[in-house]
Amino acid sequence: MKRVLMTLALVATAGCDKFSRPKTAFSGEAAMEYAKAQIEFGPRVPGTLGHSRTGDWLATQMRARADTVIEQRWNHVTAKGDTLPLRNILARFRPSATERVLYVTHWDTRPTADDDPDPANRGRPILGANDGASGPAMFLALADVLKKTPPNVGVDLLLVDGEDYGTFTPNVDVLIGSEYFAKHLPSAGYKPLFGVLWDMIADKDQEFPPEGNSVEKAPEVVTKVWSTAAELGYGNVFVNSGGQNITDDHVPLLDAGLHVIDVIDYWYPNALAPQKYHHTLQDTIDKLSAKSFQVVGDVAVALVTK
Repeated sequence: MKRVLMTLALVATAGCDKFSRPKTAFSGEAAMEYAKAQIEFGPRVPGTLGHSRTGDWLATQMRARADTVIEQRWNHVTAKGDTLPLRNILARFRPSATERVLYVTHWDTRPTADDDPDPANRGRPILGANDGASGPAMFLALADVLKKTPPNVGVDLLLVDGEDYGTFTPNVDVLIGSEYFAKHLPSAGYKPLFGVLWDMIADKDQEFPPEGNSVEKAPEVVTKVWSTAAELGYGNVFVNSGGQNITDDHVPLLDAGLHVIDVIDYWYPNALAPQKYHHTLQDTIDKLSAKSFQVVGDVAVALVTK
């Protein structure tokens, strides 16, 4: 999914328990169920039936929760000449509010398990439990909270498509939905107070170092998110070193002048077994945890309600 551009020093995980009881109305258990529901559609590769059905389901679920839902639909022609039907789904809470926060995640899955340890699997599509389902699952559980208790600011939940289709070295046919959104913003002068990309967030062995592009181009947002996590008691999950520069959906948005940072557990499962499940058939629902969903959900809620 992502191409590492620069590696910084790794940090050891704190020895104490990373998790505690919920700090907000967010339900990690509900998020797990939403992740399972997506997995049941199978791989969500653009142009497939599973992709189409998942997009319909996500849009329907968001319409039941958000004040406004906008779908951006377009066709993308790949470098090989294939035509992909794509859609971004933008769920808006308090759409008339001037001050807004943008949350972003991707909902598609990779068409090939190119990093699978078994060469026979490398042409098969992945289920993408963490890399594809975890972000939308968190957004649906977050939408449950925002529907019951409107946030202090306007909140935009953006599910982008086509993030993981092509190749990241070089960047060809990837980050398609975020690039499209950056060129087709919901309104003239759209500039949220800050934004957060949530990607690969529910791994059982969860840890988020600060991502390099985020630190360089939106350091105040990194400070805001990491300090909020620390206040909630999650400072040993949102750690302060060990990050990298990662090519992800926040990059086109940063390039467009939006201060959007990346919260990503890129190592999956951890620095001792880096990327063991990334882009493999092993990225399955048993690798996720309701407790991990609870951590990111609590932080996401706190950022727009305190």
